[in-house]
Amino acid sequence: MLPAVLPAAAALVGSTTQAAEPKADGPEIIDCNVHLFDWPFRKLKYARTDSLAAKLRKHRITKAWAGNFEAVLHTQFDAANRRLAEECRSKGGGMFVPIGTVDPSGPDWEEDLRRCHETYRMAGVRLYPAYHGYGLDHAEFAKLLAESAKRGLLVQIVLRMEDERCHHPALVIGAVDVGPLVDVLKKVPKAKVQLINSAGRLLGKHVTDLVQQTQVTFDIAATEGNGGVGQLIAGTNYSYTGAIPIERLVFGSHAPFFPCESAVMKLFESPLDLGQLEKLMHANAKRLIP
Repeated sequence: MLPAVLPAAAALVGSTTQAAEPKADGPEIIDCNVHLFDWPFRKLKYARTDSLAAKLRKHRITKAWAGNFEAVLHTQFDAANRRLAEECRSKGGGMFVPIGTVDPSGPDWEEDLRRCHETYRMAGVRLYPAYHGYGLDHAEFAKLLAESAKRGLLVQIVLRMEDERCHHPALVIGAVDVGPLVDVLKKVPKAKVQLINSAGRLLGKHVTDLVQQTQVTFDIAATEGNGGVGQLIAGTNYSYTGAIPIERLVFGSHAPFFPCESAVMKLFESPLDLGQLEKLMHANAKRLIP
């Protein structure tokens, strides 16, 4: 395991003379969970796209699937999706893959989805049910999954953006119940769905059903505890009610809201072998977005 993880470790704790520019060779890491632009409630250090790209590249992240912070509180999404597509095209040197935002509970979501796919050439969409006020049992949500499957689009469902204790007092944001997702996906088996920021408490008692009865994937941004990823694979992570196999886990940092170093550390603090690391760092992601 040690030779496989040393390049990632070196990127974190390299010498002062080499900290600014890592070596070109090294493991490929695809980050499935970043956002661009400004988080509405506080300033983030790497909110500028170029600075975020430099930060991710320093830690050997070669691709990052990017949503738009601004869309979290929007009610009309086309302008936000257009801006995101233009930003990913013009900045970051090809690092960022734009992931649009659609609200299936809102009006004319079908047109938003069509534009994401056909006009902005996006590979997926990101949903924020807690912020946009609908449950996963909403009839239009199932229709969105079916339409996305026809188009070959990945659907990312954000379970949380920040700890509930940090919410602005003017907002009332409930938890996302993932329970209905199992039955919905049985009816749309070809849908590509990923749960991001999927902490164990948010998944509740549904981990085993999601793993055994669906093809849902999960990112590691919210996985906690020393050796947390290894424990999650083994089914011993204190926060989860079941095991999630390595084939269903994808690297995600939730940068710049979380430090990307936190996710990188998870790659080598657990006893993962080279094959497991390759799946987590890039192979599983390429199955979702080739």
